[in-house]
Amino acid sequence: MPIHRAPVPTLERLATYLTYLNELDARGVEMISSSEMEARTGINAAQFRKDLSYFGEFGRPGIGYNVRELKQRIARILKVENEQRVLLVGAGNLGSAIAGYPGLRAQNFNIVAVFDNNYNKIGRRLWELDIHDIADLKSLNKEMQARLAIIAVPANAAQEVANHLVDADIKAILNFAPITLKVPAEVAVRNVDFVQELAVLSFLVAREGAGDS
Repeated sequence: MPIHRAPVPTLERLATYLTYLNELDARGVEMISSSEMEARTGINAAQFRKDLSYFGEFGRPGIGYNVRELKQRIARILKVENEQRVLLVGAGNLGSAIAGYPGLRAQNFNIVAVFDNNYNKIGRRLWELDIHDIADLKSLNKEMQARLAIIAVPANAAQEVANHLVDADIKAILNFAPITLKVPAEVAVRNVDFVQELAVLSFLVAREGAGDS
């Protein structure tokens, strides 16, 4: 099956495997089995093998998987073997937390610029980055050539921000605003909604409590 036809949940799990493989490689671990991957990630060993099967042959029967080789192959599949430049829009508390998160660099995601429309923030620094005026996003990205962006602004500003990003030739957006963005079909959007996730957790906690009674 071509890479672009792999199910999105498979790609999500590949990212989980990659994070764990990076940790193993840093510790000098050379080999891992599918059962060990299940024990560490909670993802069924059969599912792990099926996820890899979308992209060819991996590992050796009875021996397992070479950690560094598997890490490099998954990184190539996810296109993160080299630097991926990212724009961040929103220099508030959430934006600051995202910009300062070391895990991004560890996975080759490099936030190259931060944008905001608050004149009290424009020109200041957020971690090691200057905060730019959102109005300059298109012209600056002609130099930076980022294709990914993160939206960390309130819901009432998110669509306008998305419009700026599309106009600046951004092809994929990670959206933290609780709103459905309208973008061209060729622009990929992934949404992170904390309230939605907490609501699901609230239901699950209540269900478990009902099961105990």
